[in-house]
Amino acid sequence: MIKRIYLLITALAVTSSAGQLAVGLTQSGTLIEAVSVPSALANAPTVLLIGGFSSTQSSEIVRSEIASYTAMPANRRKFHLLAIADANPQHLTLSFPPGGKAYRDDPESHYLWRWTGLQAPDLITIVGEDSFGFGQAASTNAVAGIGTIPARSVAAKPGVLTTLKNVGASPARQEITRRLARSPLEVATSLEPFYGHDFQQPVYIPAMALIARTRLGHVDDVRSIVAPFVIGEKDGLAGATASHLSGHLIFGELAEKTHDPAYVSLVRRAADLGFASDGSLKDAMPFHNEMSDSVFMGCPILAKAGKLTGEAKYFDMTLRQFRYMGNLCRRSDGLYRHSPLNEAAWGRGNAFPALGLALSLTDLPRDHPAFAEMLVAYRSLMAALSQFQDANGMWRQVIDKPGSYPEFSATAMIARSMLLGIRNGWVDAKEYQPRVTSAWRAIAARISNDGQVVDVCESTGKQKSLQDYLDREAILGRDPRAGGMAMMLAVEMASSN
Repeated sequence: MIKRIYLLITALAVTSSAGQLAVGLTQSGTLIEAVSVPSALANAPTVLLIGGFSSTQSSEIVRSEIASYTAMPANRRKFHLLAIADANPQHLTLSFPPGGKAYRDDPESHYLWRWTGLQAPDLITIVGEDSFGFGQAASTNAVAGIGTIPARSVAAKPGVLTTLKNVGASPARQEITRRLARSPLEVATSLEPFYGHDFQQPVYIPAMALIARTRLGHVDDVRSIVAPFVIGEKDGLAGATASHLSGHLIFGELAEKTHDPAYVSLVRRAADLGFASDGSLKDAMPFHNEMSDSVFMGCPILAKAGKLTGEAKYFDMTLRQFRYMGNLCRRSDGLYRHSPLNEAAWGRGNAFPALGLALSLTDLPRDHPAFAEMLVAYRSLMAALSQFQDANGMWRQVIDKPGSYPEFSATAMIARSMLLGIRNGWVDAKEYQPRVTSAWRAIAARISNDGQVVDVCESTGKQKSLQDYLDREAILGRDPRAGGMAMMLAVEMASSN
């Protein structure tokens, strides 16, 4: 068991063969890169070698050390090596632990700090002067909220790696090991005390956690929480937005669990916003704001209404809604622009269509024209997204922008979408199950036992430029959007085991 856990850790920290890893982006858009050189010894520790904080000489030494270590037979390497030769390519003043909002403020510091924490090396070795106190900060603070990492500085001279002896497991590595040892059900249960206990607004963010809690067996408590909207004390569509439409998915879940027609009525009421007063289909569901989000916000509630009522008009409107949003936001390469304002393939802006398609297909009858057309679109998006999963299993804040931060909520949503496809036979399990497994491992590593997660994009409307998406704050802490999506992925994973 311990060996299996350590193998999982090793897969998180390094690739199976020597290669490049994207650490992050500088303020000017330069890619900060790392090199991984694995040992053949599965239980070998991981060492992070860093140069370039303040001198080009230290960068050259690190490159030389990488070359020497790579030339060594893998079975003679005593540790897995991660190395960043040029940690500060713009020669800026860095600060550790970083302040401000990641990755908008002082991006170089934030990228180096969080990337290091998530790799969880056992030792950090800084070549040359540690001008900004990175080693001291890492050895005395929980890096990226995970754990401390011992660090040392050495002179910029050849032979750095030959001096390393008896490297033990760092507190950060021990914490990641503990996180990865949890089952999906244990992860879902650990999140449950912190998410899914309110429903002040019937929107998708709390609804996802409430659905997860329902599937964890807390049906009576969830029914009590949503009761004001069921008995008419509150109007779930007062001041509605697109998010209110998908928020009504909790009522669909409860309708299937309890067979209470009151829940069916609430689902139907939201779905009926897609029809004119004469019963004809509108061009699209309201509130879409031209954003790809509305594949998720509008399509699944329509499909759920059709499933619960047996009325084909809801399936017809599901397809119309999807076509409308696809015409606005689907790019020629299969990814989605977030909106027609620019071509940026925002992470959650692709995860919303992925999950929207998967949930809709789950409820659409196979003999309805919507199913075949949306299945083609689903497979196309899954294939496009597969090209951009990173070495650690994550999808990024901007899907096709190397170095943009690995984004938690998009990864959880995309992984769940792929898992639903595997379970229903829409995609090949041999191809997609490894992607889901890798994504799950990355998500689990980013979830603490007190409900905190790493790198969730803040709430985001349509932006005017690629840089606007890169500058969105990456939250480290508790976040109801991420918590709900992670709970749903964990519950799906648990039900698949």
